[in-house]
Amino acid sequence: MLALERHERILDQLDKNKIVKVSELSTLLGVTEKTIRGDLELLENKGLLNRIHGGAVIAEDAGKMLPIAERQSGYSDVKLAIAREAVKLIQPKETILMDGGSTTLAIAELLGDFPITVITNDLKIANVLLNKTNVQLMVLGGMRIDKSSSLMGAQATEMLSRMRVNRLFFGTTGVSVDHGLTVFNSIHADWKKQIINCADQITLLADSTKFEKVALIQFATIEEVNEIVTDSNLDQHVQEKFQEKNIMLHLAKA
Repeated sequence: MLALERHERILDQLDKNKIVKVSELSTLLGVTEKTIRGDLELLENKGLLNRIHGGAVIAEDAGKMLPIAERQSGYSDVKLAIAREAVKLIQPKETILMDGGSTTLAIAELLGDFPITVITNDLKIANVLLNKTNVQLMVLGGMRIDKSSSLMGAQATEMLSRMRVNRLFFGTTGVSVDHGLTVFNSIHADWKKQIINCADQITLLADSTKFEKVALIQFATIEEVNEIVTDSNLDQHVQEKFQEKNIMLHLAKA
């Protein structure tokens, strides 16, 4: 098993259990306890966990980025505000690609007042758009990933390779000027690399808590993003760093 795969599995166990033991990880992953201790040290240096005697616990900031925190967050007022701001960017008759996520799902709820085409790999988004007569819907096929509503795989990738869309709406786990856009899972990282290549306009949706955070795997540099829709709680110093990179920031009133 590659080191990156081990790190994903370790973080997955932390996400589920909040604490991991070196001995149990050694058995689960089929490597020595020395190897596991080295993995934990590396992940601690990245700020993703804190080592304790015989194991590790989630670092506070990392815990807020892990999938369970995302699943439990639901439609916050901030995400709804970001969704409303994002809808303003869409022009009638455009073709937009929507990645899975709670904020893109909120955007789907708001669509329907004017004709557009939406391409998505997310079953929840597709279900919301299904009966909206002004929305021409295309769903990318593939296999369901874990317990998410997103479909990924060779079929979706093949379809993407033949597509060009006006705009992409997508999210990320961490966003940083220095470290780019990051997620915890290599499957998600590969998918996001592919969808970025399909769009003329790359629009990132990220609330202010995700800025200056770094997850495990980088899938894009900040220069690959055209604009970011976030909330007005974003620190002024952070705003200036992104503006220096000529990235348009749309600030939704939180």
